[in-house]
Amino acid sequence: MVRVLAVSDEVDEMLRHDLEAAGSPDLLVACGDLPFDYLRELMERLSVPLVFVPGNHDPDVAGYRVSRQGLTLRAGLPADPPWPAGAVNADGKVVSAGGLTIAGLGGCLRYSEGPNQYTDAQFRRRASRLATAERWRRRRHGRLDLLLTHAPPKGIGDLDDPAHRGVDALHRLVSRTRPQWLLHGHVHPYGDRPADATLGTTTVCNVVGWRLFDVRASDERPGPDGA
Repeated sequence: MVRVLAVSDEVDEMLRHDLEAAGSPDLLVACGDLPFDYLRELMERLSVPLVFVPGNHDPDVAGYRVSRQGLTLRAGLPADPPWPAGAVNADGKVVSAGGLTIAGLGGCLRYSEGPNQYTDAQFRRRASRLATAERWRRRRHGRLDLLLTHAPPKGIGDLDDPAHRGVDALHRLVSRTRPQWLLHGHVHPYGDRPADATLGTTTVCNVVGWRLFDVRASDERPGPDGA
């Protein structure tokens, strides 16, 4: 069992000053729109890995890659990414951390100018590429544990205003990848913790502020046929 601390959108001063409330997590995941300095502080003080996806108020984090020599590059040149050293940007990728297999799809539906915003068509293409990567990964290594997104699926915990609409493409992505949890932010509950929802066999959870989970890794869970 892996204890996961999930954070998103709102800096919690209580958590910042009383990390015992976090219950000694094994892994920190972030669903966007938090200052990278805050994430760095949590990561370093908890001494755990950090996996994140960007939100629509985060800087543009696209285009970074790691060379065979271990250098971080952008546009072919050495570059320091804005996120904390050692953190993993899971946007559009399938990664492993803390004993879990995690996929990520950051950003929200486009409603203004700025980075990390996409049209419905762009989300469909991004989700399709991620599902294909997950299908090949699953053939080799097992099932997906967490799907990190910034925006929620359409019709599940979203709102009607243009800035907080849910993403329709996430329905098909969840159907194809079957994660145990979909964790998202973006929609602020303003003190009222929204109830978890389900999408197929996946639990959908709004983690604005912070939430703590115990996640059974895929290699500890039975497959769909009980195997």
